[in-house]
Amino acid sequence: MVFQSRGSRRSGGRSFNAGRILVALVIAGFSLLSYCSSRSYNPVTDETQYVAISPEQEIALGLQAAPEMVQQFGGMDVDSQSQALLDKVCNRILSESEAGETDWPFECHLLADDQTINAFALPGGQLFITAALYDQLETEGQLAGVMAHEIGHVIARHSSQQIAKQRLTEGLTGAAVIAAYDPDNPSSSQSAQVALLIGQLVNMKFGRDDELQSDQLGVQFMAEAGYDPRAMIQVMEILAAASEGNAPPEFFSTHPNPDNRIARIEAAIEELYPDGVPAGLAP
Repeated sequence: MVFQSRGSRRSGGRSFNAGRILVALVIAGFSLLSYCSSRSYNPVTDETQYVAISPEQEIALGLQAAPEMVQQFGGMDVDSQSQALLDKVCNRILSESEAGETDWPFECHLLADDQTINAFALPGGQLFITAALYDQLETEGQLAGVMAHEIGHVIARHSSQQIAKQRLTEGLTGAAVIAAYDPDNPSSSQSAQVALLIGQLVNMKFGRDDELQSDQLGVQFMAEAGYDPRAMIQVMEILAAASEGNAPPEFFSTHPNPDNRIARIEAAIEELYPDGVPAGLAP
């Protein structure tokens, strides 16, 4: 039997560590390069953002996913009058605000699910609201607030932006895990777990920022379409009331708590109307 000296084992360990760190650096570098090469200017938000897929791919992805979403939420609602009102509100926002100056092929869908309080947007312009949330709303302006917010997600390209950020975070987190883990040091696995946790927290922060930006865009689109943007605050209050004493609405799993958003919405309204909200806007 041939025994390896301790010095040889230490030398082998150093080579392994160097190779592991080199691999981690390559992964991190590739992730950063891919992310930085995906720059795109958004004229509505007036910002340069990093997106993972093209507008055409976003539209195709949304159209592909829409039937599955409809099936998941019990199909389309059969109330033609409610769907007609939804179409009216969406068309008004799109025809009378900056949202309509974009090329996204928006479609608004009323889902039959009367138990799940939710609204969401798929990439490319497919917008959904459940009957459960629709029935909670009291005015046309409140419906406009929900849909203007979802339109904001599409126009700000949050889905594509989120995919790009997730790929970057996964790449950097993976590199950190590879660099941190040492098979000869069991405690290094704790460092690897911390790296994974940090990656998850980063993506959560991105999600909250997206929601706040969509609130701000929603206020803008509502006002431009002649709706009183304060109706969006009323929506937040309705959602908060719906959660009291019960399990939080599904809406909260994809949107921050309404209480944390009202102050931001109020600030956006004040910025838009520094002299106060004018009379004559649709409630």
